[in-house]
Amino acid sequence: MTKEVNNNERTWKEEIVVAGGELVELVKKLVKEGNVRRLIIKKPDGDVLLEVPLTAGAAIGGALVIVTPVLAALGALAALLTQVKVEIERAETEK
Repeated sequence: MTKEVNNNERTWKEEIVVAGGELVELVKKLVKEGNVRRLIIKKPDGDVLLEVPLTAGAAIGGALVIVTPVLAALGALAALLTQVKVEIERAETEK
C-alpha cells in the first residue's frame, strides 16, 4: 500500500487479485464506496489491460451510470481471464 499527501488530501493505493468472474461485482462495490479515484485492471503478469479514472465525490447513482459501459467491457474481459490484478487508488480529504 502506498500513501501520498497532497493539499489536505490523502491518497493511497492497494492491489488485490480477484477471479475474473468476480471483477464486475468488485468494481461496482468500489464505485459505490465513493472514495476511489482510479482503478487499474492488470493481467497477473502486471500488463495493464484497462485504466478507469473515477471522479471523487461523484454522486453514487451518477457514477454507476457513467461506469456502465466500462462494466460491460469488464464483463467480456473477465470471461477471458481466470485472474486479474486490480490496483485501487483511493482519496480522502483531511479535515
